[in-house]
Amino acid sequence: MKILITGGAGFIGSNLVEKLVENNEVVVLDNLSGGNENFIEPFLDKIEFYEIDLADKIDDYFSGVEEVWHLAANPSVKDSSPETFFKDLKITKNVLEACRKNKVKRILFTSSSTVYGDAVKNTPENYETKPISFYGATKLACESLISTYCSLYKIQGFIFRLANIIGKNSTHGVIYDFVNKLLKSNSELEILGDGKQTKSYLSVEDCISGMLIARKKTKDLINIRCEATMPPEDVCIFNLGNKDWINVKEIAEIVVEEMINAGLIKGKPKFRFTGGLEGRGWEGDVKEMLLNISKLEKLDFKPKYSSGEGVKEAAKETTTRFKNKSF
Repeated sequence: MKILITGGAGFIGSNLVEKLVENNEVVVLDNLSGGNENFIEPFLDKIEFYEIDLADKIDDYFSGVEEVWHLAANPSVKDSSPETFFKDLKITKNVLEACRKNKVKRILFTSSSTVYGDAVKNTPENYETKPISFYGATKLACESLISTYCSLYKIQGFIFRLANIIGKNSTHGVIYDFVNKLLKSNSELEILGDGKQTKSYLSVEDCISGMLIARKKTKDLINIRCEATMPPEDVCIFNLGNKDWINVKEIAEIVVEEMINAGLIKGKPKFRFTGGLEGRGWEGDVKEMLLNISKLEKLDFKPKYSSGEGVKEAAKETTTRFKNKSF
């Protein structure tokens, strides 16, 4: 099968390339603004890679493609803006137009738990969507556009509302930031907010496993009954996260331990909390997030790592990368 991945040189994208290249013809589009060609270097002889801005004309790259994984987007929740919103929306429109013109059968999109905003614990897919950040608003707008195109042009769509994804090749997020900060100052670690922000974390390995399980077992959807209202056949929405959560202070402690073990710092630094409105890390930060993943569980999805285990593995991998200066 010919598969196209937007953002395929990025964090989740490069891990997806590694998985899909085994049995498929893979095309990667990435402008490398957030991705890194080194992440896909081992696969360059097996894939078609094009360094291109998705805001430009991209229709020709979709010729013969059966399935599109749309992962390209601004990865930073706290640095999103109205300008980012409209650019990412335009990119999604371009991808969908290319799908329509080339009669692509399926599109899979990585959305975010941030579409729910400040939600109840164990948030189901049918919970109201009230994003409190431009990042969340952007993801929700893209979801709506995808839903419309899938309905009008008979494209099968998958939307994955992701928890915090961590692990191999990550270049942003709390773990990466902590390692970077500690290398600059061993004596003190700045922690945004009050350190009590508590969220679900999922390893990138488990993330990709969950998405592939959902795609493979689509035919079983009609037999599933769970708390969440089942989506229309043309668009399937899944929460994808872990069943537990961990707070930011605990993550900092894990990162410090891994950096001491790696010999990158000699002792425990002092933690300095920035505070902020209601202890949030920044304006628009969702302080607590735990998704209900029962819908995917009914398709036999089970995370390999808990939030804490995933954080420890990710901290070890990120620390090793910094130590070896391999980016």
